[in-house]
Amino acid sequence: MRTAYIDTSCLVAIAFGATGGTALARRLRQFDGVFSSNLLEAELRASFVREDVEFEDAILDPITWVLPDRPLTDEIARVLSTAYLRGADLWHVACALYLAGDRAGLAFVTLDSRQAEVAETLGFET
Repeated sequence: MRTAYIDTSCLVAIAFGATGGTALARRLRQFDGVFSSNLLEAELRASFVREDVEFEDAILDPITWVLPDRPLTDEIARVLSTAYLRGADLWHVACALYLAGDRAGLAFVTLDSRQAEVAETLGFET
């Protein structure tokens, strides 16, 4: 099973027709499962309000939520020992590490080049 963790930049690009959004949507359809932290919902809804666009709940339907049942202290430390990321970006990569524990080959999909660089350094396909 081929799975991916996505950050908010992916759905923002798709929803607002940003450059590369169509190609990104095609790429996401190639995965058997698409995961993200529920932080994505807050960030995405804020983007829709900022752009004064009505939010369609269906945009979240393909997402399986990563809801850690413990602090991500170890994952956060691992990311920060690799490189500095801002809080939300750090949280997304830490959640992907948490998820990757039993999912070999998990892809980390983002349009943020710094986040992608860190994810690749940590062993994710980007």
